[in-house]
Amino acid sequence: MEAHTLTDLARDMLTKASDASSGRAAHNLFGGREHTLQQTLIALVGEQILHEHENPGEATLQIVTGEVELRSGDDSVTLAGGDYTVIPQSRHSVHANRDSVLLLTVVGTR
Repeated sequence: MEAHTLTDLARDMLTKASDASSGRAAHNLFGGREHTLQQTLIALVGEQILHEHENPGEATLQIVTGEVELRSGDDSVTLAGGDYTVIPQSRHSVHANRDSVLLLTVVGTR
């Protein structure tokens, strides 16, 4: 068994995102094609956008650090460090209001 500290991982991911021309970085913490549960740490430099996309399954979004706006149609919610929400089962986007790290948890189908 191995333990990890999300705050340390978040700091490392923000450094990678800052160095990347895209202003983002992602790291799969758990899961993959052989699992239904997938957890991904996503770092976004402030003002970066994950453009509108489909939800691949039941999913939650936890903000490790920073502040983002989750948008789906006419609805939106602003989330800050420590907040979480269920991602709607519809097209949605994520806008980083400032440097942010998100923990995306998805339960999909194999």
